[in-house]
Amino acid sequence: MPAQRLSVVVTRRLPEPVETRMTELFEVELNETDTRMDREALIEAMRRADVLVPCVTDRIDQSMLAAAGDRLKLIANYGAGIDHLDIQTARQRGILVSNTPDVVTEDTADMTIALMLAVTRRIPEGLAVMQAGAWRGWAPTAFMGGRIGGRRLGILGMGRIGQAVARRARAFGMQIHYHNRKRLRPEIEDELEATYWDSLDQMVSRVDVLSINCPHTPSTFHLLNARRLKLMKNDAVIVNTSRGEVIDENALTRMLRTGELGGAGLDVFEHGHEINPRLRELPNVVLLPHMGSATIEGRIEMGEKVIINIKTFADGHRPPDLVLPSMF
Repeated sequence: MPAQRLSVVVTRRLPEPVETRMTELFEVELNETDTRMDREALIEAMRRADVLVPCVTDRIDQSMLAAAGDRLKLIANYGAGIDHLDIQTARQRGILVSNTPDVVTEDTADMTIALMLAVTRRIPEGLAVMQAGAWRGWAPTAFMGGRIGGRRLGILGMGRIGQAVARRARAFGMQIHYHNRKRLRPEIEDELEATYWDSLDQMVSRVDVLSINCPHTPSTFHLLNARRLKLMKNDAVIVNTSRGEVIDENALTRMLRTGELGGAGLDVFEHGHEINPRLRELPNVVLLPHMGSATIEGRIEMGEKVIINIKTFADGHRPPDLVLPSMF
């Protein structure tokens, strides 16, 4: 399919350099207002496009793909996560799906550490006092948090991001523990000085900080349910920069309110942007609006990967970041 005839619909605003380059290469329909497309708008976009460029906020299910018609040939996802897309149905309909792996690894790992520090050192509480003009000077017992050096960090999901978190945490003097679908190779464990736990229950009961870095799949939905959360120490901290659906958010909120957990740093939420309002009331909780990959460099690199995937497809080849069944 010649690139100059390829029709591409982009569902949200992307960084200007990415949109400009797309316009140079393809026949592109941009979302100038950055208004999130509803279900019907997404279906119409798929009907008039050879390539759709969605992102994590665009949930595309079986019935939507069935209504899309026959023109759509590639969904070039802007992002690494693919749980918002029905990959199986897309494949059955002959639609390829690509994503943008690797790009967000370092930025998300940075944000994970930032949330650990924000919660354990009570940074938002201090910031609020300063912004309110209520600080009356230093005091020996004011805003005392806890150091992360020497604490046990449990990493749930030891893929690229989990390993990047481990490397950073080691620099802070943390002890690395992890649970993963598959155990790491011995040389990687040695490099990270990481202890593997086959039992997630046993790991969460021992760690001081738990970092969620696994994808959302049917098997990881509410992996941290009420029963498992109750196994954790009362002063333990949970940090989630992966997917909100991995944690039972209502159970987490109840335990944070009753002091059964020490705190939480959350960049993602079970129901997207609809957050349990009680979470906002808690001083030991830091909430961010899905900022884990939000760097200029990262978002431009994501766009460059999307362009490479589309251009490779347009030239008659398999996109380099094609999503395969073995990935989920």
